[in-house]
Amino acid sequence: MSKVVLRESPNEIPAASPAQRDAAPAGDRPAADVEMARVLGTVPFRMALDSSGAGIAHWKHEPLHDVVEPMNHHVIMAYNGAVQRMERRSGRSVAIGTFRPGAVIIIPEGSSSRWDIPKPVDVVQLYLPQATLQRVADEAAAPADLLERTAHPDPVTSRLLLSAADVLEGNEALDTLFRQQLMDLLATRLLAAHSGTPNAIAPARGGLAPKTLLRAIERLRSDSDADVSLAALAAEAGLSRFHFCRAFKDSTGLSPHAWLRQHRLEQAMNMLRDTDESVVSVAATLGYSSQTAFAAAFRKLTGESPRDWRRRAR
Repeated sequence: MSKVVLRESPNEIPAASPAQRDAAPAGDRPAADVEMARVLGTVPFRMALDSSGAGIAHWKHEPLHDVVEPMNHHVIMAYNGAVQRMERRSGRSVAIGTFRPGAVIIIPEGSSSRWDIPKPVDVVQLYLPQATLQRVADEAAAPADLLERTAHPDPVTSRLLLSAADVLEGNEALDTLFRQQLMDLLATRLLAAHSGTPNAIAPARGGLAPKTLLRAIERLRSDSDADVSLAALAAEAGLSRFHFCRAFKDSTGLSPHAWLRQHRLEQAMNMLRDTDESVVSVAATLGYSSQTAFAAAFRKLTGESPRDWRRRAR
């Protein structure tokens, strides 16, 4: 690949100005995953999205010298690679930063800028809808605005994002619940650390009432088509999603996602030990997208493959 020279004259940078950015109707903007696929020219290493385009994506891409157009989500990135310098231009504004572990990038919804990154990149991205940020901000009576950040030190947010990609298991219920929890947690963190008017959100303390906890657990245990999304669990408890997660963890010692993950593992062990169902059948019954996804999740929690565990348990 030939060497690409960074453009020095602002007039040569086709990035949208703030006025142009504000004039672009939100409905005409692409979803974050669509724009990232266009700019990066590749497919994500791993991705989990919901119908709104909100979600998590792990990308590994080549050097980048292009304009990221306005998107329909806030994009928060955590870098996971060798230290390197990069440049970001928005109109006549130039930001030069250093990519390193522990640094984050924030591209607010509707923002556009040119990026010049000279080396390959390994990055995990969160696509956060404004509706989610606004809901969490409303709970804290805080403005729902985010600052642009370019390789900004934030090891807490970085660690949360980088670990998120490894938790995705190829199980729709588990991945959806985890993604929803992460969205709320990171929205809270972003408002506290990356807002024009930083606010500390102090969630209510204390666990769920016994009957409320029982209803939540019954929903999580259900083998029917019961909705086990965070929204459904919180609505039944009469709490916000964020406060429900805190109260559930106070009561059980586990987040809703971790509780459901443990429950699915126990179900898998019971089926492997007490029935002659094939591993493929067990994976399908528990909602995994494939035998491979199930085996990887099982090994992560037990250190053994399903077949090895079955032989040892019988």
